[in-house]
Amino acid sequence: MEYSNTVWERLPEPKLPVSLPFLALIFFVLIGLWSSFFTIPAESEGIVLRFGKYINKVPPGLHFKIPFGVDKIVEVPTQRQQKLEFGFFTPGYSNPDQIGDEPELEKSMVTGDLNSALVEWIVQYRITEPEKYLFDVRDPGLTLRDLSEAMMREVVGDRTVDEIITIGRQEIEDRVLQRMRELAKRYQLGVTINQVQLKNVNPPLPVQSSFNEVNRAQQDRENMINIANGEYNKAVPRARGEADQRIQAAEGYRFKRINEAEGDANAFTSVLEQYIKAPSVTRTRIYLETLGQVLPQARQQIIVDDTVQQILPMLPFPATALEAGK
Repeated sequence: MEYSNTVWERLPEPKLPVSLPFLALIFFVLIGLWSSFFTIPAESEGIVLRFGKYINKVPPGLHFKIPFGVDKIVEVPTQRQQKLEFGFFTPGYSNPDQIGDEPELEKSMVTGDLNSALVEWIVQYRITEPEKYLFDVRDPGLTLRDLSEAMMREVVGDRTVDEIITIGRQEIEDRVLQRMRELAKRYQLGVTINQVQLKNVNPPLPVQSSFNEVNRAQQDRENMINIANGEYNKAVPRARGEADQRIQAAEGYRFKRINEAEGDANAFTSVLEQYIKAPSVTRTRIYLETLGQVLPQARQQIIVDDTVQQILPMLPFPATALEAGK
């Protein structure tokens, strides 16, 4: 037993093929290499921060960074169309700034004629300058929401409730969009406002039925005006065409009568000239020509001298004469 212990003590101690510090170094290097590369998605841009300071902006794709927390990457979705919803919310949203904390208070507004209205709207925007969006403004999403709500309340407060609900929606959208673009540029938010859209504009629930009736009456009025305009557009051109036709017919008749009168006057003048030259001959010729035109058209006539006192002895008349006297 003692001999066995002695032999065991004489055996050499086993040695590891690689030391633990070397393994730790290899693991450290692998972790560093693994964390040195990063990928930016196609719809985003990457903001490189080195010890918290802005260094660079990188496009989509594979890139290198200093590992171990020296460089930090912030992805900003610059190619994605984002939206803010006011007064309502759509389930399944991905933008944390898309909905507000109190939608009911956001949509309750006072109009210029001191009426109340419930206004729901959408703002669509895109981040175009991510460095300004992240560092020039504190909480840019909340700032953009407050900016949109302030502009909408300002524009709605300058108009009557009838304009907001009926005919003034497009004007309100254009005005709010213009004002938001101006202020977003002034405040250097780093975003581009693409669209402002009014979704629902309703009166408060207690008076909503009355407003709906007024709305229907206005729509009926517009419909009747359109029908009347259509009838006007059909009747007026037809009347104008008939008037032009009658005017042209009257003008033609006028020219005809003038030409006939001028022809008769010229004929009478030429006859008068001949009559002056030979009155008796011209008188006889005119008399004969007139009889030549009249007699062929006359029926058989019996001419009695006014000195005749009794006409009965002259009977019987021919049958043609009796027929002519009927």
